[in-house]
Order: sequence, then C-alpha cells, then structure tokens
Amino acid sequence: MINHLAVLGGTGDLSARFLLPALAALRAAGHLDDGFRLTAVSRQDWDSARFRQWATTQLDRHADTCPADARQAIVNAARYQQADVTDPSGVAALIAPDEPLAVYLALPPALFPAVVTALHRAGLPPGSRIVLEKPFGEELADAVALNRLLADTLPEDSVFRVDHFLAMTTVQNVLGSRLANRVLEPIWNSTHIAEVEIVWDETLALEGRAGYYDGVGALKDMLQNHLLQLLCLVAMEPPLTLGERDLRDRKVDVLRSVRPLSDADVVRRTRRARYLAGRIGDRDVPAYADEEGVDPGRRTETFAEVELELDGWRWSGTNFRLRTGKALAADRKEVAVHFRAVPHLPFGHGGEALPNSLTFGLEPEGLTLDITGIGSKTHTFVPLELTARMDPPELPAYGRLLLDVLNGDPALSIRGDEAEEAWRVFEPVLSAWSRGVVPLGEYAAGSDGPVGERPGPGSGSGSGGPWRERSGTDGPVPGGRPRSARGRAPTARPRGAP
Repeated sequence: MINHLAVLGGTGDLSARFLLPALAALRAAGHLDDGFRLTAVSRQDWDSARFRQWATTQLDRHADTCPADARQAIVNAARYQQADVTDPSGVAALIAPDEPLAVYLALPPALFPAVVTALHRAGLPPGSRIVLEKPFGEELADAVALNRLLADTLPEDSVFRVDHFLAMTTVQNVLGSRLANRVLEPIWNSTHIAEVEIVWDETLALEGRAGYYDGVGALKDMLQNHLLQLLCLVAMEPPLTLGERDLRDRKVDVLRSVRPLSDADVVRRTRRARYLAGRIGDRDVPAYADEEGVDPGRRTETFAEVELELDGWRWSGTNFRLRTGKALAADRKEVAVHFRAVPHLPFGHGGEALPNSLTFGLEPEGLTLDITGIGSKTHTFVPLELTARMDPPELPAYGRLLLDVLNGDPALSIRGDEAEEAWRVFEPVLSAWSRGVVPLGEYAAGSDGPVGERPGPGSGSGSGGPWRERSGTDGPVPGGRPRSARGRAPTARPRGAP
C-alpha cells in the first residue's frame, strides 16, 4: 500500500468537498495508519500551517459526521507545497528517489498533458501511480495523445482514470443484482427488455461552476463518461471474475458494440437544450446564458438526451436512452429497465397489465420492481410495487476510489482503450451538434425539461421534430415513468395505495 498521496490542485473544490472527507473516512474505518502522508500542491502562497487551518475548516464543513480524531489525523498528516505543477522542477520536490507515491491530478483536464509531461521528466519512482479525473481529453484525438504520454510515464495498471460513479455502491449494485440472482440473468436480453433508461436529472443549476461547465456542457460532463459507464454495467456480458482484466474487457466490448450514429441518426435520436429563467422550489434561477461567467455564444447545453443501440445477439432491438439535465423540477437519478409487455392475457380480466420495470435508484439509494397482480376486486389486474431500502455504504465513493488507488487495484478505473472507445461513441453527436444539425432548444428552469418529440422510436415518425420550452411543471417526466417512492422497507402493495 502506498502511504504518500500528493494532490495537485490541493486547495480546490474537489479536494475540499470530496478528497479530504474521503481520507477522513478511510482513517475512521482503519484503512490509513499513522504512516500516511498527504502533500497538497498549489500555486497559492501558503505554508503548511495555513493549509492545515484551511483543511480543518473544510473537514468540519463537509465531513462533520466523521469522528473528530479521524479528521484531525488527516490534518496532522498534511503538508503544503507551493509549485507550478506544469514545471518539472516544481513537481520534482515531491519525489523521494526510492519511495513510490500516488499523484492525484485535481486539476482542469486541459492541464493534464503538461502535468503528465512534467511528472515524466521529473522521474516518478517505480510503483508510483497517477490519478486523473474525467473527462479524459476533450475529444478522441486528445484521449489518444494523453494515453501516449501516460504510457511513456507509467505502466497501464499504474494509471487510474477515475470516475467516482463506478465507486458508488448503488452503481455497483446494478451489476451485482443481475449476476447474483438467477431470476434476472436469463431474461437480461432484448427478448424481454424493450428499453433501458439511464437518467441523471437534477434541480441544481450552474451553482458557480461556469469556469468548468461552460466549456464542457451536459453531454461531455455526464453522458460521455458517467452515464456511459452505467450503460456498460447494464449491458456487459457476465465477466469470469471482477478482476481488472475481466471486468474492463467486458466493458470495452459494450462500447465497441455501440452502433455508430450518422447525421440523420443524430437528428432522430438526440436532443439538446439549455434552461431559461425560472423558479425551482423557493428560489429564482436566472437563465443559463445570464449566469456569471457564461459565454452565451458557446451555446453550451444544460440538457442532453441520446438514444443508442448495441449490435450483438443479446441487445439487438433494445433501446438505451441516456439523459441528463440541470435546473429541472425534480431530481431523478436512476437506471430504469423496462421489460416488454406479456404476449397474451387471459380473457375476462379488467384493468391494465403494465409492462414490468426494475429501477435502481442512485440518489437516493433504492431498488424498485413494478409488477402486475390481482387486486382486491375479483378478476382485476392492479399494479404492484416492490421496494427495498439499501443500507448506507461503508465508505463514500471517493473513499473507495482512493483506497483502490493506494492499494493498487485498478478494476474500477478506466483503461486507456476504454477512454478512447467512449469518445468514439459520442464524436458523431458532438460533431453534428457543433454544426447545428440539431437545434439548441430551451426550457424553463423548474420545468420538466424540453417538450416535443422524443428521439428514437418513441417519437412516432422518428423525425426528431421541432420542440420548445415548457413553462410549467405539470405532465409526465419526458422519457420516463412516474417516479416511485424510495426509502421504504421491502413491501408489496398496489401502486398509489395509501
């Protein structure tokens, strides 16, 4: 286990909100001992005492449920170094000749090539590791070039391209549920599953992140990495083991099977939009174009929806819909598996036998199965909902992520070829959108998102069609079923019953 973690960009938001609390959680769980050391690196003119004071404040704010002694242990283990992380001489001071260290690049992705080059020239000791946050480049060519730089610096199993979604217990439960239950795997194919929705809708607006978000947008920020990772876990063939080779090979197989999109497909199977001014709960939200730090001329989308198809025996004929949006009326963060309707119903029964669905709630955590049964009235179908409450995870997602880095387990990190395949999937969409092939729509903040024809088979003619903003919050969630309740013990009851 590596006992020295260097965080480049150690005074930033990622360090404050996630990395420091994750380290405190690891200490509280007994995964870090007194030999652990943390070095925070930034350009700010601070010393170690100033950093420890700042770190104490951040831990009190973001890790208040963690024991005080664990928080203090992380503060005591920390030191600060002022440096230009793109200069080999600046990062060389981090490196002890015979001691491996883990270097976490908590930096804007645009700096990755210069920083990796500096680390390569400074000479990392054998056994060291580099950690990079998504996105991995801004397009396929960037990802290829970055992979070449990384390959010159460290072996592939020492490079951790991390996506904290993969470390979420609820995300891992998608794969665990289908592989650990005999009742699911035999029907986990296009014969029985019509559509899979992977959704991350949130009420949060820009929240001061213009410096990052306006140059990225919803598709790159969420669909190209986080939601595509979820698609891999849903669609992958059962791996022989959950070791890094078997698991990551099967994920790459999924990405390679995604059917390429032509311009006509992009028009028919994608949507993009950004929010106008509106009201969410008790707060007024300005239009995205009016948010501080936003360049309206970039036409950055805050809503993105893409429908994909996979070529292969298991999934031919199943639609995979990926959707995300900001400043919406309600949070909806889930993977919803929609099964096909039964081919025949006995005569003489009233009511409607709705297609079954299995929903993995990501935030809040939960599992819901919607089925049909016979209600209190004879010969009448009623919908039933089976719900399960998930126990809180032992470690936060970033805690699991950092533990894997320090222990040298890359199974949940993204391999170089996988990063490149993920860009290949979305390059046709990004290219078509940049050329205006799909118009940038609008929707009011606090609404359910853009209205109009949905992409893909669900849109009738499949033309994609014009669509406009929705000013209210009435009506169903576009592309979704009614939101199920969460957080109850396992039950079976008619949906909608008190």
